[in-house]
Amino acid sequence: MKGSFFCLLYLIGFLCMEQTSGQADTLKASGEKKNSPTDSIKKNFKNTIRYNLSNPALFGSKAIIFGYERILNNRQSISVNIGRCVLPKVVSLNTGSLGSSIELKKGSTESGFNGSVDYRFYLDKLNAYDAPRGVFIGPFYSFNYFQRENTWTLNTETFQGDVVTNYKINMHTIGFELGYQFVFWKRLALDLILIGPGIARYALKTSLNTTLDPDDQAALFQKINDALADKIPGYSFVIDDQEYKKTGRVNTTSLGFRYMIHLGFRF
Repeated sequence: MKGSFFCLLYLIGFLCMEQTSGQADTLKASGEKKNSPTDSIKKNFKNTIRYNLSNPALFGSKAIIFGYERILNNRQSISVNIGRCVLPKVVSLNTGSLGSSIELKKGSTESGFNGSVDYRFYLDKLNAYDAPRGVFIGPFYSFNYFQRENTWTLNTETFQGDVVTNYKINMHTIGFELGYQFVFWKRLALDLILIGPGIARYALKTSLNTTLDPDDQAALFQKINDALADKIPGYSFVIDDQEYKKTGRVNTTSLGFRYMIHLGFRF
């Protein structure tokens, strides 16, 4: 899933850059300039509503996030994104030292939230058109919350029965982004955030409702950690698994990142 997402990202970027090159040549040939009378219609479209295409590719179809961008002037805008984002479902765990069988029972519950805001500066020297078309940079803040409760059927040498796990993840990220927005037929917007490095605060906590002994609890934490690392992009880079597998919780500050694809409608 992750590989397909990155291939899609670079393919869209390549195709759009090719189209932009053609648009730039046409602009030069026709002699159009920024703020020309032919742009007067576009200036009326100061609002864009959009849908996040990248989160469903990463986290599944239950990730539904909408955004809104407001043009403040010819070179600046502010945008807000908000919606539901849940952790991908983990069906089974690699049992390893825990024994022969760990299976997920039906009836797991999940919830999640994604919210972000950014302030964009569309670069005058690089863009042939006014905002929101072209290269942009700017600061951003994002918040993500994930919660999932699972009931596992666990069979080991020392334990047979159900184990309820409840894990929660909070992520606060502040950073700086670089992106490009394309506008087709005056109304359709394709928004790409290509690079978004930042500093993030991660808080992960997993609670167990079980009588497992400490060694088996630590082993189960490790299996959950491995499953989350497989499902969440960049997870293993920022989470200290040595701390997590001992206590089931970790709080850390590390590098964060952001990349997104939005499809929007201007009005």
